[in-house]
This record gives sequence, structure tokens and C-alpha cells, in this order.
Amino acid sequence: MKKSETRTAVLHVVFTALFAALFVVFSHIRITLGISPVPFTLQSFAIMLVGGLLGARYGFVSLALVLALTALGLPLISEGGWSVMTGRTAGFIWLFPVSALLIGWFSRRIRGRGLVAWLSLAAVMELFGSLLLYAGGVPWFARVTGLSLAESFALAAAPFLVTDLLKAVLAAGIVLALRPLMPDLESRRDVL
Repeated sequence: MKKSETRTAVLHVVFTALFAALFVVFSHIRITLGISPVPFTLQSFAIMLVGGLLGARYGFVSLALVLALTALGLPLISEGGWSVMTGRTAGFIWLFPVSALLIGWFSRRIRGRGLVAWLSLAAVMELFGSLLLYAGGVPWFARVTGLSLAESFALAAAPFLVTDLLKAVLAAGIVLALRPLMPDLESRRDVL
């Protein structure tokens, strides 16, 4: 392996691990709302940053790594263990890597740094970083709790609609500002 290939491989591993750690830190920032049994966290915000800055492939790997380690019992998302991966919020959790993958894939196709790029990226982040998670999380929440879909939506999604939109707008601005400073991890297909 050449020196430049070794450097590239190290960059992939380091950035994948760093963004996994960022996601873990943001997962532990929790506010329990009196109106919902689902806590407010910065997980979706972290997913938007992971996908937008790492890209599809490494965003997926980064969050899949966190889920695998959580399933093995490490307290990365909350207390850790298989009960977290099958509990009432598991429908959201299992979609985290998919969300990062889709955000990464679509965000690479948004060029420029102006208002149109910012709004386009915010729309991608809202669609795949929030609405996709609701699409998987709400039915699972209903299944586990025995509530109807409408009741589950009212408890597990509706209280977060506005804050998730704000997260998407903020994450899009951060990604547009930081993207020129990030190495292009997706340009090399032969490592990791």
C-alpha cells in the first residue's frame, strides 16, 4: 500500500470513528418532555451532520458501528443492550444508518453554497433525517406500546416536528460551511 493510500485509509477510519463519537455525545443530550414518553435528543441533528459531512458510505458505517456496539451492550445510545434495540424507540433507531446513507447520497448532489443549496439540503435533511425516522419509528412505537398509529404519532412524532425542522435548517448551514474543509471520503472506493 502506498503512503497516500495509507493516509487515505487512516482518514476514513478516523472520520468514521469521530462522527460515531459525535453521534454518541449528541445521543446523551436528553430532555424529557412532559408531553411525550420519547425524550428530546440531538440524535437526528447528529445524523444530519454525519450524512452531510461523511457522505453515504461512511455515514452509514459510522452509525451502523454505533448500533452494533449498542446491541452488544455498550451504553452508547442510552443504557445499551438488546432491549434498546427492540424497545419502543427501536423503529427510529434501526433507521439511523439508512437515514445517514440517504442524506449523504442526496447531499453530494447538491452543489453551491447559496440560498438554493441551503434550502435544498435542509429539505433533504428534513425528509431523510426526520420524516423517514417517523415513518419507521411511529408504527414500531404503536406496535410495542399497543397504541393506535394516531396516538403514537401524537406522542412520538408531533412534539418534535418543529424542532426537527429547525435542526435540518441548522445542520444544512453547518454542512455547507464545513463541507469545503472536509476530505472527500467518497472519492476513493478501494478502502474500508
